Amino acid sequence: MNILIDLLPKEVNIEGEDYKINSDFRTSILFELLMQDSSISEEDKIIQALELYYPILPKDLNQAIEKILWFYRCGKDEVETKNKGTGKSTNVYSYDYDDDYIYSAFLDQYGVDLQDVNYLHWWKFKAMFKSLKEDNEIVKIMGYRAMDLSKIKDKEQKAHYTKMQELYKIPIAKDERNKLDEINNILLNGGDVSKVL
Repeated sequence: MNILIDLLPKEVNIEGEDYKINSDFRTSILFELLMQDSSISEEDKIIQALELYYPILPKDLNQAIEKILWFYRCGKDEVETKNKGTGKSTNVYSYDYDDDYIYSAFLDQYGVDLQDVNYLHWWKFKAMFKSLKEDNEIVKIMGYRAMDLSKIKDKEQKAHYTKMQELYKIPIAKDERNKLDEINNILLNGGDVSKVL
């Protein structure tokens, strides 16, 4: 799919039948937040994702899930990243934590008040989000978070960017923090961490 020449989908075709898909940007933001929530089981995530996107549930649930992922990726094929397999993946934004920065950036750059918009297609939202200019605070913050400090040789610059990363780091979810605290306590007391991993 090409946003320049194709009409943006509001339906997906599964086994020859068209199903309406909730295409507003809010649905896909909720989907991303759902997928990041470690307190919800994988099975419940799938059920909730299907309920989020489909007013009428398709019969073939595997295809329905594939179409959700295709829609969420804005019709693009999955792209392999250079870091794949290294275990190092940095979130540079959070719809939950950075909501005010994102809201302000859309208002500032596009004059779009995301609170007043009744509907904005997810693919349009993503295109606009990816194209935010460098002078928007969220873009600066994402730059700080993505920065590889090991490549900065100047000590003052490194100290500055370390401070910026610490200032703007995305907080760890409460349940993740509790798990890390539990692991830390077990390690300090010489216990076996395999039970909590």
